[in-house]
Amino acid sequence: MTIQTYPQGTHETTIEADAQVPTVKIVREFDAPRDVVFKAFTDRDLVARWLGPKDTPMNLKEWDARTGGKYRYDAIRGGEVIASFFGSFHEVRPPERLVQTFTWEGAPDGVSLDCHTFEDLGDGRTRVVILSVVESFEIRNAILASGMESGVLAGYEELDAIFAEQAGA
Repeated sequence: MTIQTYPQGTHETTIEADAQVPTVKIVREFDAPRDVVFKAFTDRDLVARWLGPKDTPMNLKEWDARTGGKYRYDAIRGGEVIASFFGSFHEVRPPERLVQTFTWEGAPDGVSLDCHTFEDLGDGRTRVVILSVVESFEIRNAILASGMESGVLAGYEELDAIFAEQAGA
């Protein structure tokens, strides 16, 4: 098992690759109540604010975060589309569970099934655990080698800022 831990302010983001099954597990705590964190993962306007690296805005072309819904978005850098992603929402159960597929158009055979759980830690804090399952270790290793952690970390830093802004409002 490979575990990488990235300190971020008062929190850590952990990205874990299991040696036995082709999965990636991401764990992160946030200083916000579970319903607020869940909304940040499902509300179109909030997702557009935090998803991905800061220098790569996401153009959400389609976003229907409900059980049976789907999404599609483009990553934009320098005014140009550099990557496109799409998937389906298989289960949206506020505020505890979100299950979706995730596909990068550049590798359509590399679809992952992502299960998000939102754990209420009390005191207005939430732990998000995302377990992504892919078809093979080759696909999983390509995801890890893609630099995906930079987008995850930048997005979570932006989420921290959004939650701090909401708490101060």
